[in-house]
Amino acid sequence: MANINYLCRKYKPKTMIQINSYEDFKQYEGQELGHSGSIHVTQERINQFADATIDHQWIHVDEERCRQESPFGQTIAHGYLTLSLLPVMWGQIVNVGNLERQMNYGMDKLKFAQPVLSGQHVSMTARLEELVNLRGAIKTTVKITIVIDETGKKALEGLATFVYYFK
Repeated sequence: MANINYLCRKYKPKTMIQINSYEDFKQYEGQELGHSGSIHVTQERINQFADATIDHQWIHVDEERCRQESPFGQTIAHGYLTLSLLPVMWGQIVNVGNLERQMNYGMDKLKFAQPVLSGQHVSMTARLEELVNLRGAIKTTVKITIVIDETGKKALEGLATFVYYFK
């Protein structure tokens, strides 16, 4: 796992919430859970994501062409790269322990609102929208908003669903 101190810049996460049971989650239903630290979206990170996903569109990786042809004047991060930062940012807000296992269940109402330019920083807020006890598992729906720190504009927003199986 990456060094969190390296990832965090402008915003430092507030005290992480510790969750060990359904009851721990229940007290936060309908509330904002917190704000992550910032992650720097470098050109190197964008290039590595392009290599990993085999998505080498020029808008992401060709810096010279972007200076000349892109409406942004520079490269932009892949939308899915921005989304892929969710787990590390979620892990800065909430620590879920006492688990047998957990899984990402899905995303709903995902909207990419603003491109993240190479060199910008992003951070996330999380709000626990819904909690469902599924007899042995807990399904959580969390509204996530990833914001571009330099502009304050939303990069993406959606509902992440996680399922947790407590011991």
